[in-house]
Amino acid sequence: MAEKPQLGYPARERKNLTASKTSVGTLEPCPLCATPARPEILREAGWLAPAVVQRISNAHPQWKRQDGACPACLQQALLQTMLESGDSSLHEAVQTLWPLDPLAAFSALPTPLRMHADPRYSGRGVTMAFVDAGFYPHADLVQPHNRIRAWVDASREPLQELRFEPGKTPQWPGWDALHPSQWHGMMTSTSAAGNGWLSHGLYQGLAREADLVLVQVRDDSGHISSESIVRALRWLLENGPELGVRIASLSVSGDPVEDLAGNPVDEAVQQLTDAGVTVIAAAGNDGQRQLIPPATAPAALTIGGLDDHNTFNHEERAIWHSNYGLSDSGLPKPELVAPSIWVVAPVLPGTEVAIEASKLFEARAAGNTDGNERIAELKLVTPHYQHVEGTSFAAPLVSSAVACMLEANLSLSPALLRELLIAAAYPVPGAPQERQGAGALDAGQAVALALRARGGLLEGHRESPQISPDGIFFLLLDRYAHQVQVVGSWDGWQAPGLRATQVQPGVWQRQRPPLEPGRYAYKFVLDGTRWLDDPSNPRKVHNGIGGFDSLLLVPGP
Repeated sequence: MAEKPQLGYPARERKNLTASKTSVGTLEPCPLCATPARPEILREAGWLAPAVVQRISNAHPQWKRQDGACPACLQQALLQTMLESGDSSLHEAVQTLWPLDPLAAFSALPTPLRMHADPRYSGRGVTMAFVDAGFYPHADLVQPHNRIRAWVDASREPLQELRFEPGKTPQWPGWDALHPSQWHGMMTSTSAAGNGWLSHGLYQGLAREADLVLVQVRDDSGHISSESIVRALRWLLENGPELGVRIASLSVSGDPVEDLAGNPVDEAVQQLTDAGVTVIAAAGNDGQRQLIPPATAPAALTIGGLDDHNTFNHEERAIWHSNYGLSDSGLPKPELVAPSIWVVAPVLPGTEVAIEASKLFEARAAGNTDGNERIAELKLVTPHYQHVEGTSFAAPLVSSAVACMLEANLSLSPALLRELLIAAAYPVPGAPQERQGAGALDAGQAVALALRARGGLLEGHRESPQISPDGIFFLLLDRYAHQVQVVGSWDGWQAPGLRATQVQPGVWQRQRPPLEPGRYAYKFVLDGTRWLDDPSNPRKVHNGIGGFDSLLLVPGP
């Protein structure tokens, strides 16, 4: 692929951009793209490496670091820098915060990048429920404002519940016990919906702006029973509508059963799905032809594991050793697979591991590398994060993609969400279908399909790209862009590219003349600074320098 040049578009006029009020406080327009964001999020631009700051300043001469920028623009600036300097630049950006040695502390890919997520969607306005052993009010969920709406203990009768306001720091019985059971639920919830507060936004989940309901089901003896899972699901059935719950992510297993017919967990899943909640369950980690409720529920989306080897290369992906089998109605499970290894999640604060991690990285900062082997053993990425594994994390990642789909199209039903998720998956090379279902989820493509489904903003619009004898048609939805160009390898990525026309608010389109048969890569450029692969095009090609381009295949005569 030819190197993409610096476009150097002038900073656009922003005089008419004003702050707006929401239920979570004042939103301000991003100085680069005008996307509304909280001031605290915009200020996170302060962590950027000098090379990335310089890139933004070149494109926007009036911009200063203290002006801030939204997460989508920061991610695009990082990728743009990588287009010039290669994969090492992402590592160097992290180096500005933590002295990482790739041989000792593996720099795991941020989850949105590895799942091809559309950075413009973050689960805003969606409430997700997590059912797990226990939880912790981690900074990634409660800073700069609290997104935990409720905590419930369903491990026994009567249930305990507490509800929290955005301006309050949530606490519940045992929240500071630092028990291992809290570690699991903290990691599942933050891997999906954490905003990366302790990594300055780098290690965030796809649904970084979603609200959460946390339901714990582990009893005092350490057991998670089918009874407690049923209590959790019935509580969600009764109270979920008031809290706006649209997704229930279950990274737990109940009691094994000999006869799946009439299983109370599966029946509770069906009832919750009938009420409009999409239920997503982890398949399990033993690599056996055996499923345990709720992974057996026909109405649930059961998620198996994927090992992407911490790379962008689809050909290197393989099925992880997750469980598989049949639901109680004979349907094959899992329906999808998602990353279940190299997933970045927080270390539980205050624990011995957290204290040791802090000391290890302090020593490294002082030039002492004696702790390198221990850092690798603990799978630490930074003093605050480590990479983890298990389908317990694959299921929340799919749940976070569903939150982004609902942000794009709130009218989607569980049945239609299932259909779109399966349509957005791609097969894992060489893996049996019974182990992978429809394949690995492409989160960006799932959002693109949601926008074109019933009730979506692109419903009825032509597909992008579309090849005809008259030329090639491109279309993009972006509600905040003021200018869109299409650039591609057909002319060596020459600026200024093809200027798109806004045909209705937020909908941009452009048709170019026919091309000779062959393979072409292309991207959209928004407001001269943000590079975006075509969200509607599932064909991607790794550009070898830290990201993906959209692939256009022009057939021969």
